[in-house]
Order: sequence, then C-alpha cells, then structure tokens
Amino acid sequence: MQRRNLLTAALTAGVTLPSWAQDRFPSRPITLICPWPAGGSSDAVMRAFGDSLARQLGVPVVVENRPGAGGTLGASLMLTAKPDGYTLTQLPLGVYRLPHMQKMPFDPVRDLQHVIGLTGYTFGIVCTMDAPFRNLKEMVTWARARPGQLIYGHTGTGTTPHLAFEEFAHKAGFTTQDVPYKGTAEIMQAILGGHVPVMSGTPEFVPHVKAGKLRFLATLGRERNRAFPDVPTVKESGWDTVSDSPFGIGAPRGTDPAVVRTLHDAFKRTLEDPHLLETLDRYYQPVLYMSTEDYGRYAQRTFEAERLTIERMGLARKG
Repeated sequence: MQRRNLLTAALTAGVTLPSWAQDRFPSRPITLICPWPAGGSSDAVMRAFGDSLARQLGVPVVVENRPGAGGTLGASLMLTAKPDGYTLTQLPLGVYRLPHMQKMPFDPVRDLQHVIGLTGYTFGIVCTMDAPFRNLKEMVTWARARPGQLIYGHTGTGTTPHLAFEEFAHKAGFTTQDVPYKGTAEIMQAILGGHVPVMSGTPEFVPHVKAGKLRFLATLGRERNRAFPDVPTVKESGWDTVSDSPFGIGAPRGTDPAVVRTLHDAFKRTLEDPHLLETLDRYYQPVLYMSTEDYGRYAQRTFEAERLTIERMGLARKG
C-alpha cells in the first residue's frame, strides 16, 4: 500500500520514478530495422529473427525495411531513436566500411551500442564451366601468367565481394579487371550469359552450380560452409583472406545496460530456435555468435581494418 501511494504521489508531482516503479522492459512492441529491401534474403533472415525474438520476449517485434545507403540507414536512425531498447537495427559490415569511403552521419564505434553478434553472409567465387581453370589454384596460376587479364564481376564497388576478391588477388600476386554490377540479379545474368568468366558474390549462384552451369571454386569464410563440404576456403587454399561478413544487432548509444543484457539474452536464445536455424541454413548463413563485449571489440577492430583496406585500394574519401 505504501509503495502504491508513493507511485501515485510521484505521478501527480511529475517526479522521475525509481527503477522499480518504471515499466518492466519490454512492455510494448519493439521495432527491428532491416536496412535492405523487402523480399530478399536479408529481409527473410531479419523477419525470422524478429519472429523468434517476439516469442522470447512476449511482445510484438515489427520489422521495418529501410533500404539504401549501402545498408547503413538503420545505423543512421539510431542517432535519433530513444535509447530505450525499443528501436534496434541490423548492423551489416558496410556500417564499418562506408564511413571511410563517404561522409556518414554516424561513427560506428562511438555512436552505437553493439548488442550481440548473430550470423553472417557466405560469399563465394565461381566461374563458368568453360573457364580455362578448374580450381582456385589453377585460376591463380593462369592469372599470374596473364597480368590484368582475369575479368571478374562483383556486386558493386566497395561491397564485400569486391573488396574480399581484391584482397585475395593482392595476397596471391595477380591483377584483375573488375566489373561492378548493381546487384545479385544483374551479376547472375552476366556470368550465365558469358559476359564475365568469374564472379565473387553471395550464394544465389548455388542452383546454377547444382545444375552444372557454374563451377564453385572457393568460399571466403573462415571455415568450410557445412552446406558445401567439398568446396575449399580461400584461406585453406593458401591465401589468408577471410570474409565471414558477420552482422548483429545495434541499439542507440546510452541504452540502459540492463536493457542491453535483456536483449542480448533473448537474441542469444533465438540462435537455439529450430525455425530460425532452418532459415539461416536456407540462406547458407552460419551462426557467428558474439557477446555484447566481444561484439563491441569486433566493431573497433573492423572499423580500423576496413580503413586500412579502403586506403590501400585508393577508395578513401577526401577530407
């Protein structure tokens, strides 16, 4: 009774309530921003996470698509969102890369609360069946003997498939002619039409590999993808290039640590949800869990590593 009277008096006087008198988090719907268009693989995965998170927390989770700016609009929106845990965003790798290439409104280390690392994209290198090489080492030998003659396509200048392939080429000692395309659909048309003999991209090429139209040369992850146990990684083939392209969840800087902990624990439980894991498998995305602390350290390391890569490739913004 005394507690109820204190609560009533505080509300009447407009006094800030102590933590025990405030709403328990979460008590209303959460908005989860997917910074990609609806209908794609990223959208499907984020909606699966949203559905599972809603089951874990017992409140609705609304997935909001905010595509554009290389997947960084969600991070930009964190600057104006209240740090109360009710607005979250996916944090793709571009969040740490694009600020080195163009002026962005946020600093990914200073302005974001990294909640949890969840999964990551699988990238691979494939070639046409009539290419003059049958595996990655043969491709490197061919390219070294013909400087600048290896033509490959990718999903856009500065994207992970582009930069990962260029890093691999640099370490393997060959030069290329890269052809940027506007997205996965366009690059698939190009390689299937014979306009480029090699591509670096996401696993939308898998059905064409299974149909015998393309040859899968390597994946770019740290370990072999369990969906492709016979396909080697670039790293195990002899060149230390790894691009797991991890992503996780971010919140506005200043979010209450107790709220962050609640969100972290709930998202971690989603990684045990069979329905969620089935969706990840469907899009060849491995579980790449990072705790709140580890994810924050990852952000710092990745932001600096991306700066060095962008500067080496001459893509750094001026000023």
